[in-house]
Amino acid sequence: MPASIRRTLALLLTTATALATASGALATASAVPAPAGGAPIDGSHSGGDPYFPDAGNGGYDVQHYDVDIRYTPADRRFEATAAVRLRTTVALRSFSLDLRGLTVRRVSVDGRAATFAQSGRELVITPSSPLSRGRTATVKVVYGGTAGTPTDIENAPYGWYSFGDGAMVVSEPDGSSTWFPVNDIPADKATLDVTVTVPAGPAGTVAVGNGRPARPPRTAGGWTTWSWSARDPLSPYLATASVGNYRVTTTRGPHNLPIINAVDADLTAANLATTTASLALQPQMITFFEGIFGRYPFEAFGAIVDDDSVGYALETQTRPVYSRVARESTVAHELAHQWVGNSVGPAAWQHIWLNEGFATYAQWLWSEHRGQGTADAAFAEVMAIPADDEFWATVIADPGPLHLFVDPVYDRGAATLHALRRTIGDTAFFTLLRRWATQNAGGSVTTADLEALAERVSGRDLTAFFDAWVDSAGKPQPPA
Repeated sequence: MPASIRRTLALLLTTATALATASGALATASAVPAPAGGAPIDGSHSGGDPYFPDAGNGGYDVQHYDVDIRYTPADRRFEATAAVRLRTTVALRSFSLDLRGLTVRRVSVDGRAATFAQSGRELVITPSSPLSRGRTATVKVVYGGTAGTPTDIENAPYGWYSFGDGAMVVSEPDGSSTWFPVNDIPADKATLDVTVTVPAGPAGTVAVGNGRPARPPRTAGGWTTWSWSARDPLSPYLATASVGNYRVTTTRGPHNLPIINAVDADLTAANLATTTASLALQPQMITFFEGIFGRYPFEAFGAIVDDDSVGYALETQTRPVYSRVARESTVAHELAHQWVGNSVGPAAWQHIWLNEGFATYAQWLWSEHRGQGTADAAFAEVMAIPADDEFWATVIADPGPLHLFVDPVYDRGAATLHALRRTIGDTAFFTLLRRWATQNAGGSVTTADLEALAERVSGRDLTAFFDAWVDSAGKPQPPA
């Protein structure tokens, strides 16, 4: 997502408070090692990410989510059933899913009633008998309550964010637990089916999710049901089920790719004109980025443009969400994320520059393609920032949980890629981009993975380069 708008939404939090919170959570949510004999254990309440130790869980991998929601925008009433198919990685006596702000009523595991307890964001489930290692099980959770207006660690809106005519669902980094039970870490990717039933009527009556429609919408008894299926595994934060007064259209892109756009009927005339012009460029953008990263990695693309605002755009998989207007540069950024950020995702949140630096650099390349400014000029603008500016204080390989969306993660990240291009040459650099996107497709990566691949492609030792540009604070010396 673009950093500048997101950053202006954040309330100031002190680093000391954040560190104290994180260290306390780490002390209580550490992973429980499996005993040597393989006896069942209680699964960890943490996915192990040091930035968000309370997010995610241990002891299993999710294979598929099937979420069925009934939502009334007028009073934010939210009722749902979720079926989570998971495969255990250790024998489990109990395990956890992330869910907060909603009340669980019943839980079953493979059709048998399970005991459960909720505490904070944790839903701790004890099946009627332990689950052996390597077992595939389906966990059914019936839950509900009143949907809210959750905020993230920076106090920016995220998750299932309710408005009077619907909800914008944008969950980076750990907001999916505000609307379905989930292993809320980016590395645990799973397929997703979402069904949303909303009141039939003039407003807040369309629900749009990831992937493609599973069946046509159907109306009965004053309610309309929308069903979406994402057959490409996705990280939980990339899931959406936004509800609004949308007009949905479908066009075709390269390789007959369906491009499904949902644009709010209540946009201002100016925002609608800008949005329409920007979305019309999607097929050209896909073709352009395929020339850089390889074939588009998913079954569909498109957009959700809502007249309400969380103040930023998000690269929700196959269907980015935009607040009030979709501008050309932002559409290019969120489209590039489908390769770099979504298909090739971060193994942990400290590696977010691999999302945002790559997408920002792709945005520079698109602007150059359109004659709107060169990558060299964009790089020069970043390097013109004085050395004593706080911009250079962020270590982009490890920015910290309160600095995921600051400008250096985006702009210094993009400048790092341009400096790498100058260091290893165009042929090696563009080979690197394509191999990065294709060899890691569907996977989770780290900064060390990028350095290793760059060294293999270029045949050079790049230790000093990555130390200066990625692993250290301070303004690096630009290559000639």
